[in-house]
Amino acid sequence: MSVFLLGVPGLATAGPQAALLAAAQHEQGPLLKSLEQFVGIESGSRELAGLQQLAALLAQRLRELGGEVALLPSTELYRMEDTPEQLGAHVKAVFRGKGSKKILLIAHMDTVYPAGMLARQPFGIREDRAYGLGIADDKQGLAVILHLLAMLKSLNFEDYGQLTVLFNADEEISSPGSRAILAQLGAEHDAVMSFEGSGASADHLSLATAGIASVNLRVHGRATHAGGAPQFGVNALYELAHQILQMRDLSDPVAGVKLNWTMARAGIVRNMIPPLASAEADVRVLRVQDYEALEQKLQQRIQNRLLPEARVELRFERRRPPLEATPAAQAFAEHAQRLYAELGLPLRVDAVAGGGGTDAAFAALRARGPVVERFGLRGAGAHTSDAEYVLISSIVPRLYLAAGMVMAFSRGEVAALPRP
Repeated sequence: MSVFLLGVPGLATAGPQAALLAAAQHEQGPLLKSLEQFVGIESGSRELAGLQQLAALLAQRLRELGGEVALLPSTELYRMEDTPEQLGAHVKAVFRGKGSKKILLIAHMDTVYPAGMLARQPFGIREDRAYGLGIADDKQGLAVILHLLAMLKSLNFEDYGQLTVLFNADEEISSPGSRAILAQLGAEHDAVMSFEGSGASADHLSLATAGIASVNLRVHGRATHAGGAPQFGVNALYELAHQILQMRDLSDPVAGVKLNWTMARAGIVRNMIPPLASAEADVRVLRVQDYEALEQKLQQRIQNRLLPEARVELRFERRRPPLEATPAAQAFAEHAQRLYAELGLPLRVDAVAGGGGTDAAFAALRARGPVVERFGLRGAGAHTSDAEYVLISSIVPRLYLAAGMVMAFSRGEVAALPRP
């Protein structure tokens, strides 16, 4: 479900702000060059050399724009089943202005692709599309932030109190090392703008995204010969099947809770009673408190065993909280719609979460103001092997929108509504 806020007061405005539009148009070519440079660096979440190279490049670019730059290690780690032993460093930059408002701008450096995939997705331009490895998710976000900063510099705009940029290195693996940093920065700033892509179908912003969790279920049994003495074994596969079946009804469509068992494995060889079996489930929620209730139900269910001698272990991993829409974010988005209307363009605002998650949700956990997602370019094909792209025609409008919102919020032009 999406909310279209096309009737907000003042939506019909005069034409675009000339200086802001000219600055956005000036940055289109340089932004494409930045994308080509970023796409040429393979920066998968586990590719430490590539992440280090990209972080160094971004740090240099941010310093050239006047930022106070630091590389942040992952000192507070939320370790999950698939968390690698080493994580890349995160890039933080602070720009100090003459005003009072503090705004956090976030995007991520890492991609889902292992080293060697670049040959299948090199940077290239075909008609209105710029293709490349990780270009939509989320190297465009890096580029948009850098070039909106360049726009502000060219316009001599310093009415903000502080702009903070965070480029993290672990978003695609659920941000185990940056979630604490994001939450802390969210609490310290008056607004958060996140730069995931806008999607291909329409220009839009998101006020809400889903929370993502996983359930890891392990059953320990006892192996014996499947033909000679099965009665002396404890069949872990039987117990696993029992557990999955008794936990298949925990979804709640009304509350937006989804639990689906998606992977299972068991056994060593055909003629052995399996001593070990495991399964994984995907979980989506719309409210942070739904995690607690669901985990309690899961822990209660595993106490009911088919085979008393089987040992059942359950691990519930909160991979990402939901981003919940707030009046403050709604007011921020309504102003963004008025700004976009200056270009004669509609802007869709999604106030109900779809299936995906976002780092903005970590920043929103203790945020004191609006948190809004999808300030990036339009595009599609994320996580594909050879079809990821952004729309070149979206560069100028999205730069105009993002830079314009930084300026408007800094000047106090956006309605200030408290978070609930």
